[in-house]
Amino acid sequence: MNIQSLLQLLVSNTLIYAAPLIFTALGGTFSERAGVVNIGLEGIMVMGAFSAAIFNLAFASQFGTMTPWIGLLVGGVIGGVFSLLHAVSTIHFRADHIISGTVLNLAAPGLSVFLVRALYGAAQTGPLARPFSSQSFPVLKNIPFFGPILFQNISGPAYLGIALSFICWFVVFKTRFGLRLRSVGEHPDAAESVGINVYLMKYYGVILSGILGGIGGAIQAQAIHNEFGILTVSGQGFMAMAAMIFGKWNPIGAMGAALFFGFAQSLARSGNYIPYIQDIPSIWLTVAPYLLTIIVLVAFIGKSEAPNFIGKTFVKSK
Repeated sequence: MNIQSLLQLLVSNTLIYAAPLIFTALGGTFSERAGVVNIGLEGIMVMGAFSAAIFNLAFASQFGTMTPWIGLLVGGVIGGVFSLLHAVSTIHFRADHIISGTVLNLAAPGLSVFLVRALYGAAQTGPLARPFSSQSFPVLKNIPFFGPILFQNISGPAYLGIALSFICWFVVFKTRFGLRLRSVGEHPDAAESVGINVYLMKYYGVILSGILGGIGGAIQAQAIHNEFGILTVSGQGFMAMAAMIFGKWNPIGAMGAALFFGFAQSLARSGNYIPYIQDIPSIWLTVAPYLLTIIVLVAFIGKSEAPNFIGKTFVKSK
């Protein structure tokens, strides 16, 4: 295998595995910028993957090749609705953010597998009717050397996520909405004193995290696993949280970290074609992304500056 083919394989696989992490990490950024810790991203991804898979199987004949893309919207809607449980419990009922998120992570797999068994009589859905397929950019793929590597047979959702990362950065740091969102995560009392509805902004942050996390789960089911089962998500939500922390709660930084974790996962699939790496036992390549997640959390969580009021209970003044 020549260097161009090897790079094409690595880039293609990296984008496939990074796509769900990008969307989910962006979602976590919105929630935590608003001051609400959302470790329930794992459960939100599960519900997004479940709903997208069910939609894919049920409506593929009606929507054809658009089915997986519409499935992203379905996963986002269900993820947003599911995140409302976390928003209500932490914002209005002042529940501990970690406990509330843990409840989502415990409830989502049980609920989704129960519904899958009720619908299909098994713990998984089976192959989807219209999964995502590789795509190529008509003109860009003809660029010498770099065209085939970056723009031929690549993941469409990944490039959508990369573009969305820059849009989210602009929203968070360059718009009035973003300024208000960040203010309630840093100094909610000061934000309230100038007329900002702190509760409403926190709801916006959590719901946006649910929508983007649900889309991430939908990509995981439709682009990577091609089905839904108990192991479809299997830790990707926590990996997305690590990417968000590694990226310092910055959408572009979170996207870069997600690409790094996606590259680590891609090695488990393409490591057999890479000199030196092919001699490493496959089990180590498989667990490497999870080891990297732990290392990143241990190494960077103390150095990254989280929003000042994150995880704390805000009580609206009388």
